[in-house]
Amino acid sequence: MSFLSKDTICAIATASGTAAVSMIRMSGEDSHKIALSRFIRKKQLALQDIVPNRMYYGEITDLSDKVIDDVMVTFFKAPHSYTGEDSVEIVCHGSIFIQNKILEILIQSGARLAEAGEYTMRAFVNNKMDLTQAEAVADLISSQNEAEHRVAMNQLKGGFSKELQVLRSKLLDLTSLMELELDFSEEDVEFADRTKLNNLIDEASAHINKLTDSFRLGNTIKRGTPVAIVGDTNAGKSTLLNALLGEERAIVSDIAGTTRDTIEETLNIGGKTFRFIDTAGIRETEDTIEKIGIERAFKKISEADIVLGLLDLNQSSNTYFKSARFIINNVNILKQKLILIFNKVDLNQEAMWMDTEYIIDNLRTAIEKNIEDNGGYMLDEYKYSITGQDCYDIRNLIKYDFISAKNEEDIEKLKKNIAFFGRDLTVGENEVLVTNLRHYEALVKAAESLVKVKEGLDFGISTEFVAQDLKEVLYYLGSITGEISSSDVLNNIFGRFCIGK
Repeated sequence: MSFLSKDTICAIATASGTAAVSMIRMSGEDSHKIALSRFIRKKQLALQDIVPNRMYYGEITDLSDKVIDDVMVTFFKAPHSYTGEDSVEIVCHGSIFIQNKILEILIQSGARLAEAGEYTMRAFVNNKMDLTQAEAVADLISSQNEAEHRVAMNQLKGGFSKELQVLRSKLLDLTSLMELELDFSEEDVEFADRTKLNNLIDEASAHINKLTDSFRLGNTIKRGTPVAIVGDTNAGKSTLLNALLGEERAIVSDIAGTTRDTIEETLNIGGKTFRFIDTAGIRETEDTIEKIGIERAFKKISEADIVLGLLDLNQSSNTYFKSARFIINNVNILKQKLILIFNKVDLNQEAMWMDTEYIIDNLRTAIEKNIEDNGGYMLDEYKYSITGQDCYDIRNLIKYDFISAKNEEDIEKLKKNIAFFGRDLTVGENEVLVTNLRHYEALVKAAESLVKVKEGLDFGISTEFVAQDLKEVLYYLGSITGEISSSDVLNNIFGRFCIGK
């Protein structure tokens, strides 16, 4: 995609398919002329007669002057449009035939079909928005809950950009003073106050670290709370995923090791979005591909907010409690929510007599070791502490459910327990969260460069090298908002948009 193209572009802006109405957009210096050439009303419009932002009723015709549809047409005058160019929006009836016919007429009249994200790219190029705001457009379109919508709206309104601009402006001023010092290096003049610079570096580092720390929550809001389904082979993990989703998403087989990679699907439960991850069955294997799947399973366990540890009641109690201990050993039960799910109750009804104390007694050694490994310690049989002052009950660390995934028995009860453990994703109206991996990676690199700046100041390294490290910080911050960008980066970002946006 050439992001400097001056062509007049057109596209259907509404969702594909039949609807009551549909909208076709056109943008570019010839958009008004092209629209007027096919738009007929009782009082014919001329270019000079157009009143911007006013909707006109009339008919649109093909090249043989045959009427195609009654339409409403709105003209926007540059720079007061979404793209910053002369633009037109045509609202027609939502027939697929009519939509495509109007699109065909516009192309025959001199426009071309827009590429994915080209409207928003033009808005960026014409300084209608920066790159973070442009990316927020896609996030806003795909938002599925209130928290996701609020984060996207805040970013679209420039909340994230303003924070970066203030930070970058302060660093830029000091970088300029340090560059000035280099110009007068022979005179041993210090323009940039070192105390002020150190304070600013500390302030900037704290600010950037706060933003990077928000990424986990931001990513959860954007993609859903990660829920890892783990357990032995043939414990019923894929069956459970299908039961939760209400569809046959994962392949179910009696053959061990069927799932060799992670499978992810999202589900809204109680107004919260959860991202369920079906992992490969954990077992000893010589199969190279299966080993890779198991390694990925452990990675997903570490990244999950909630872990569903699936246990096979069709096995002996020694076997499924061994599996439970193994799962506990691979989670942080002080930070992650763990639900042990005893599956296949249809094959072992007798196991349902187990209560919390019985389960904990069988898992006590693993639980206590997990607590100690993660910074806590036991006070007595059921009490543990993290700080030395607060006291917690280990019976609240792990929850458990009895289900039959195959028969979809007690699945709704399990969903309620999962929803209970879901994060409170309430987001403040002006709260800034990092939700984009590109932004996160740039912030991490900026933070690393700030560490170099700090070390340079502490050890009295030459101003030239300190200034270079500061330039790197500015570069990474500028790359987020698009003040520094390349055509490859822009094409990669906007290529993910839908056509018409």
